[in-house]
Amino acid sequence: MEDLTHLFRLAADHAADYRRSLPDRPVAPPDQAALARAFSGPLPATPTPPQQVVADLLAAAEPGLVASAGPRYFGFVVGGALPAATAADMLAVGWDQLAFNAVTSPAAIAAEATAGAWLKELLDIPTTASVGFVTGGQAANTAGLAAARHQVLADAGWDVERRGLIGAPPVRVIAGAERHATIDRSLRLLGLGVDAVRPVPAGPNGAIDPGALRDVLRAGPVGPTIVCLQAGNVNTGACDELREACELAHRHGAWVHVDGAFGLWAAASPTTRHLVDGLELADSWACDGHKWLNLPYDTAFAFCARPDSHAAAMSLSAAYLVGSGGVPAGADLTAESSRRARGFAVWAGLRELGRDGLAAVVDRCCALARRFADGLTAAGFEVANEVVLNQVLVGFGDDARTDRVVAAVQADGTCWAGGTTWRGRRLMRISVSNATTTEADVDRSIAAITRLAA
Repeated sequence: MEDLTHLFRLAADHAADYRRSLPDRPVAPPDQAALARAFSGPLPATPTPPQQVVADLLAAAEPGLVASAGPRYFGFVVGGALPAATAADMLAVGWDQLAFNAVTSPAAIAAEATAGAWLKELLDIPTTASVGFVTGGQAANTAGLAAARHQVLADAGWDVERRGLIGAPPVRVIAGAERHATIDRSLRLLGLGVDAVRPVPAGPNGAIDPGALRDVLRAGPVGPTIVCLQAGNVNTGACDELREACELAHRHGAWVHVDGAFGLWAAASPTTRHLVDGLELADSWACDGHKWLNLPYDTAFAFCARPDSHAAAMSLSAAYLVGSGGVPAGADLTAESSRRARGFAVWAGLRELGRDGLAAVVDRCCALARRFADGLTAAGFEVANEVVLNQVLVGFGDDARTDRVVAAVQADGTCWAGGTTWRGRRLMRISVSNATTTEADVDRSIAAITRLAA
């Protein structure tokens, strides 16, 4: 066991050194060519001492690490990982708990219960809602839409869990034209298919037009209907008008699912809460923890206002599964049975920030996004969206030049931003989500982008 202490300290010391280096580290890895050689080779025939394995892993991986947890990584709406949450996740790995239910790990399920209650309080989600601790927005959207599928078909007299979809009443899915791609994949995974979608046109900044939603709802066909709304357009950050849209959908008997992977966190700040007004009226919600909450990968949440529908869609039972069948928790609310205990990191991250700290993170990221927009506009470039949250779209002339600038920025390593296509144009997409990003990081990034664009 003393060998374990030395081994774990070696890993922890390296992780701490790496995290301390992030503010000064090039964001893009300088040398990726050596990666294949470093990791390749024949499988050893004989055992290798654990300390040697870890030392070899450190040497092999270092050239290919991307500083995505650092303060100048602005791609993919990626946050960092809070210190207490990181340490809690390291403990979760060391404890090696199976978070299936309260029999396999009472502590893991208790952490999820309290963290889930805190999350609902922060996000203004009904206290009676269930919370599934899942891997990411894809899994959260799938769980929410599975609950929706269960309920709208049950209302039509069809047991989809028992009978499947062959012969079932067709389910109509109404979603914004600029919905996230994970909505479509969830529909594929659930057997509803992308052809079930009736798209709703988006307004100038990417949020759906409530009038257009009304028209699509009225157009029929009448029958089981799911409406997918969005809090935080993946390109612009725009949020649908949730209150009006939920009321419209419910008048037509539809289930409302909100994809709020990052935008739902707007509810955690008094400054931005108005952008998601009415979110409590929905039936299910998806939200990522590894975005604005700055938790380690992989952490996300599937909330459902009808816990019985949530459990009916996701749970399983078997004679050997001791402890199953009580109040839905753990694996009852996710598609995983062999679950890692990600609730420890959630509990720790929420404790570390507190209500005021989380609001400050949201507010600071939004302010820094506006600083990006102002600085790049002053440098003569075009900001193509209204900056309402933490997303900034920038054009550098024609599409080809924009792509060249994006590629140059990624190769330079001062900061990292991705490219996207929005409204038929190629644009640089900047997402400010890291709790450690400062004004100096933004200014340094603006200077680098300006230099490279020239």
